[in-house]
Amino acid sequence: MDSAPEPPGGSTPGAPYDSLDASTDAAAVVDGHGVVIRWTRGAEELLGRPAADVVGGSAAPLVATPGDPARVAAVADRCRAGMGWSGVVSLRHADGRALDADLRVSAPFRMGDTECFLLSARRRWPHWTVGQSVLDGFLTRSPVGMAVMDLDLRYMWLNDTLERFGGVPREQRLGRRLSELLPGLQAEALEGLMRKVLDTGVPVTDYEYVGWSWADPHRRHAYSTSFFPLVDAGNTVTGVCYMVLDVTERWNARQLLSLVNEAGTRVGTTLDVLRTAQELADFAVPRFADFVAVDLLEAVLSTEGHGAWLTDAGPAPARPMMRRTGLSSVREGTPEALAQVGDLVDFLPPSYDIGLLIDGEPVLYAVLDPSDTSWVAEQPERADKIREFGMHSLIAVPMRARNTALGLATFVRSLNPVSFQRDDVLLARELVARAALCVDNARRYTREHTAAVTLQRSLLPHALSGGTALEVASSYLPADPTDGVGGDWFDVIPLSGARVGLVVGDVVGHGITAAAAMGRLRTAVQTLADMEMPPDELLAHLDDLVLRLSAESPEEGGSGTVGTAGTAFLGATCLYAVYDPFTRRCTMARAGHPPPVVVSPDGRVSFPEPPAGPPLGLGGMGFESTEIELAENSLLGLYTDGLVEGADHDIERGMARLGELLARPDADLAHLCGSAVRRLVSEARPDDIALLLVRTRALSADDVASWDVPVDPAAVADIRARATRQVEAWGLDDLAMTTELIVSELVTNAIRHAAPPIRFRLLRDTRLTCEVSDSSSTAPRLRHARSTDEGGRGLFLVAQLALRWGARYTSEGKVIWAEQEIPGQP
Repeated sequence: MDSAPEPPGGSTPGAPYDSLDASTDAAAVVDGHGVVIRWTRGAEELLGRPAADVVGGSAAPLVATPGDPARVAAVADRCRAGMGWSGVVSLRHADGRALDADLRVSAPFRMGDTECFLLSARRRWPHWTVGQSVLDGFLTRSPVGMAVMDLDLRYMWLNDTLERFGGVPREQRLGRRLSELLPGLQAEALEGLMRKVLDTGVPVTDYEYVGWSWADPHRRHAYSTSFFPLVDAGNTVTGVCYMVLDVTERWNARQLLSLVNEAGTRVGTTLDVLRTAQELADFAVPRFADFVAVDLLEAVLSTEGHGAWLTDAGPAPARPMMRRTGLSSVREGTPEALAQVGDLVDFLPPSYDIGLLIDGEPVLYAVLDPSDTSWVAEQPERADKIREFGMHSLIAVPMRARNTALGLATFVRSLNPVSFQRDDVLLARELVARAALCVDNARRYTREHTAAVTLQRSLLPHALSGGTALEVASSYLPADPTDGVGGDWFDVIPLSGARVGLVVGDVVGHGITAAAAMGRLRTAVQTLADMEMPPDELLAHLDDLVLRLSAESPEEGGSGTVGTAGTAFLGATCLYAVYDPFTRRCTMARAGHPPPVVVSPDGRVSFPEPPAGPPLGLGGMGFESTEIELAENSLLGLYTDGLVEGADHDIERGMARLGELLARPDADLAHLCGSAVRRLVSEARPDDIALLLVRTRALSADDVASWDVPVDPAAVADIRARATRQVEAWGLDDLAMTTELIVSELVTNAIRHAAPPIRFRLLRDTRLTCEVSDSSSTAPRLRHARSTDEGGRGLFLVAQLALRWGARYTSEGKVIWAEQEIPGQP
């Protein structure tokens, strides 16, 4: 056994025997007298005998066992009866060795006037385990189709399997060419391969092709074909033997896998429900169906509530309302459709059970009969369409994902004559399952994105006013929908003394978490600003707040940044500025935010840079403020980095471009703001964009009056009288009495409890403001005096008379202020 030669075709001893692969068998043609007239290279390799030594001689010496005339006659009779023969024989190798081989003998055929038999042999290895039944009748009953062609590629012989494959009777084939019989079976390509084998003598194996046959004209079949040459005594190729396997199932499985893989790249390319549904319809036509409709439940398209039925959420409505969201047809204009995209539909195939959408299996109508009473009675218009356009087969697949019913996808064939089969249901189910998951992802994302945008827009200021100090305009664009809404915000906060606080910030991350964090920070800034904190102190308190928020929710903070100690926190940047219209000075500080842009009245652009403090949430580092003077009608712009950063340029280039666009000081502020954003942002960006523009105003000296206050109780009457005269001079007689009372209380408290120097100031803006400044840092406290107390009611009285009151601290001390509303002012 160890000395046995290598099997033909590269097989190795011990390898499984494939009874269906005959491309490497030894083959010969023997006439009715046992004379060898054709000898292949496979036979030459098996027995070590060249064609010149065998062709023309008797086949008897090739058999290692003694001759048995009776057995030979019985085999010949069996073959002449059209049954063929197969069995095990011992053959004689050229070196004298005996080789056991599986021999197959075909039914006779004629070459000219000579009766011939095709013999095919394969070395039989000792460990061969396939039963004799597999080999018996191989040539006639094998699933392998076999044929012999002459030099003109005309049929000389074929077995029953090949006759069945093509559907053309043997009598019509013999003497004719393949291209004359089956022109639609890639006959020219197959004949080209056979000519190549005749010309080169080199076999061609496993050539696959797809075609049809007369036996099954409405269904495509896939075949695997092998060709090998027949040679004569002179080693000249004299014919071709070819073998055919029907590999339709294997081909269909490959096509199914390929189609499903392609669907993964074509369906669900965006997070848009409507587009995903249309992509499913477009992909399936004409690859799979001639007409496709995708209907989604109304709730799926809603951005409110759950957006769909949960299959375990109780009973569903008896007649579901769906909306057509995808439609495609091989016919232009989809004339088969009763409803177009956007229309409401209530289509369910018979038996019209709503359970199909919730937990039903796909419905297959291999043969669609428009005369069926279930169609005619319930849906007569649809039955008319079925009849008019020849719709003959239908598959309806419920769309479900994550235990949620989404809708129904319907596939129909009309021009394609092949009806849907069970295998097609598997493909339809897989396509719809992938699309349903994409639809559910898009639905969930759309709902969350809408909620985030709604939340953020509700948290942003709806109306901005700079009072008499500033003209204000703003622009905000949410992030590109593929990345979600971000945490950008801005605000204009009125402060005491006609001053205005300006803030712009950016929370790291996207979605509802970032929007909620932005709302918290905006509220905190408003609260700290109302406490009259200077910019650097305000940012320090805001930094502490971010650290506390991160400590409360470290998982949420993970979407931001990670500190040096490994603690996750919510990152944010911020710039806060305070503008005083009387002094025209602007004090600002920033926490990791881009600097503001300033455009002077003559068009000069600058970017004043306050000390670049760290982003909020790092902790342990301080913030510093800087002060600049702004000429009247100067333009001040606060923005987030999304406006100036881009994939094709750095932030410095974006800032320079922003300055160029804003260098039009006489332009309408709202128009200038919107135009700058449009020109800087030509396409969707992965981050929010916010721009806050203000044009400064300076209040006239006529709108302010101030006096030094001696530390003498007698000075109260003098300051009160001066203030009253000034109020009346401004035409605010209605406020004279309340102003007298407020001045009396504020000045008296300053003289009693504060440290000199003391100064009183009266401001006229949208409101009338009384201010008393001193050099002490003692905070005033509102008391609720008892009925027996002789004092302690001063600030309580001020609080009752004034619209607002408060205290702010300066480098020289503090300022106590009280505002009154001026009649007729907004």
